[in-house]
Amino acid sequence: MTEPAGGDTHAESATVRVFIALAPPDEAKDELAHALGPAYDTYPRMRWNRIEDWHITLAFLGELPVAAVPLLRPPLARLAATRRPLELGLVGGGHFDERVLWSGIDGDVEGLQELAAEVRTVVRECGITFQERPLRPHLTLARARRDDPASVVEVAAQLAGFTGRRWRTERLHLVGSNFGRGPAPIRYRDIEAWPFDAP
Repeated sequence: MTEPAGGDTHAESATVRVFIALAPPDEAKDELAHALGPAYDTYPRMRWNRIEDWHITLAFLGELPVAAVPLLRPPLARLAATRRPLELGLVGGGHFDERVLWSGIDGDVEGLQELAAEVRTVVRECGITFQERPLRPHLTLARARRDDPASVVEVAAQLAGFTGRRWRTERLHLVGSNFGRGPAPIRYRDIEAWPFDAP
């Protein structure tokens, strides 16, 4: 497990952008990527997320001091150990404000809402403040460039009939990103992940 790295010990390594999430298994991601194949070719200017970075955010914590991250590990590990896996699926497509393309989440959405509420309680109990927004379960796929909003709307319409296989959540992920740290594409990495262990 790697803590946020390097360079300048002030702006770059003093904080890390953090969220807590679930990740679909490779088989489910491959199925959706196959459905997106024509769109990848037709809309190459869209800012497509890497498939390995696809995730379902449960709580977005924003920029945290690096020293705050270890506080989250023990309670999140305990939470995962008490939870059964959820059965979820990827379904359809949509967009936020003609800018962000997403696929929807099907299956045990009620259980997903409950898990997100428990995760957020854990974060608050660690003394970490964050902007709480209602959970709208989705998988972010791409962002439109400012001069090309129509692409997102068109791809969302093409995904409307997509229904993926059901899958079981395996782990609860604590994730860090480099968002806003220069011109490079957004990259995500697990800080740690814990298996759902309840029988």
